Amino acid sequence: MPSPKWEAYNGCWFARSQEQRLKSIHGETEMTILKLHSEPLRDEWLDAYGHLNEAYYLVPFSNAVWPLLDHFGIGVEYFERTGGAIYTVEAHLRYLKEVRSPALMEIESMILGSDAKRLRLAQVMRVDGIERATCECALLHFDTKVNRTGPMPEDVQVALKQVEVAEMPDWAGRSISLEKR
Repeated sequence: MPSPKWEAYNGCWFARSQEQRLKSIHGETEMTILKLHSEPLRDEWLDAYGHLNEAYYLVPFSNAVWPLLDHFGIGVEYFERTGGAIYTVEAHLRYLKEVRSPALMEIESMILGSDAKRLRLAQVMRVDGIERATCECALLHFDTKVNRTGPMPEDVQVALKQVEVAEMPDWAGRSISLEKR
């Protein structure tokens, strides 16, 4: 059972915290890491080998987007009020280290870039402080009232720009290849 600092959201438990300014590995560039979501591994997500099934890695990353959208004022309440929604249009997952039960998956999010209609997001899944997976995705702001993309509110655009990372993680923007890196 979650401790009192935990809250239920969209059918799962998460711990809400503030954005944190952290030094990069090189110690030169500050980046904003948003630690807004954690959730326990569910037994139904395990594969025959006893670890998190590859399909379910995306679930905690996706669940972490909801509190992220709320953080910037473009979550469910915004959708209900305006019809503006954020849709994921592309995602790239990297599986780095297995996740076995019991586990608390902590998701860290970084804004890699944004413009009026688009958002590029990077996320890191950690269990026991160890990086287990990453997700990079592209999202679009969609106006459901006119059924097409449209600009996010200006204050949201400004807030997103304020937390964009100055330096991309080395894994961002990778494509799949059989060539050695």
